[in-house]
Amino acid sequence: MPNKIVSNNKKAAHDFFFLEKYEAGIVLSGTEIKSVRAGTVNLRDSFAKIDKGELWVYNMNISPYDKGNRYNTDPMRPKKLLLHKKEIRKLAGAVSQQGLTLVPVQLYLNPKGKAKLEIAVAKGKKLYDKREDMARRDAKRNMERSARERA
Repeated sequence: MPNKIVSNNKKAAHDFFFLEKYEAGIVLSGTEIKSVRAGTVNLRDSFAKIDKGELWVYNMNISPYDKGNRYNTDPMRPKKLLLHKKEIRKLAGAVSQQGLTLVPVQLYLNPKGKAKLEIAVAKGKKLYDKREDMARRDAKRNMERSARERA
């Protein structure tokens, strides 16, 4: 049974090169997990940071659950990510290098119903890298279009 993808961070793929990816559990309240299952999550400007030996994700917007009344929490509150200490230490070493950051890539539900966040150690793209990617995408699109016209 495959994972059900709830939210993708397309902007991150446009702005960063992904060097390594990790799967992390995420600590959510009861109404937050219901909102995640409803698909009301936005990862657009989110980032992860290591604080006092713990991994946190910031600016991840989980919209309030519409039937949650007073149990709803702040949609933009920092959420704790669950990884082994060894993995967190490895990430801390990678992030201490110049120009590397932790970026949430996608949020999904595994077959057991647990919410998982895929984070990547990423390096920012320069403007010319972004232009190169756009040119490559356009060329691929043109090739596919011409192949369809011939068929």
